Amino acid sequence: MGETIQITERAAERINEIVAGESTPKALRVSVSGGGCSGFQYEFALDDTRNEDDLEILRNGARVLIDSMSVPYMAGSQIDFVDDLIGASFKITNPLATASCGCGTSFSI
Repeated sequence: MGETIQITERAAERINEIVAGESTPKALRVSVSGGGCSGFQYEFALDDTRNEDDLEILRNGARVLIDSMSVPYMAGSQIDFVDDLIGASFKITNPLATASCGCGTSFSI
């Protein structure tokens, strides 16, 4: 599948915190869709269903699901969780992105 997508320790800890209160086991679903100020944008949601073609990434009990259409746009990426002056959020460092917006949720290739 080419370059792997990684989850940092901080992101895994935050995913585990978020899903701890859920009644059914959940995963963080990350997807790429058209839109945003740079052409593509990341979307984050909780999901309890793994589709047959999803890429599942596990780290310290945390699960991330990425649909097969989004994986090529994220090859080699790192999913992190940052808590800074702007706020707390998941951040994706994507080596394929040639530009991104200031908030870091949209990018272009």
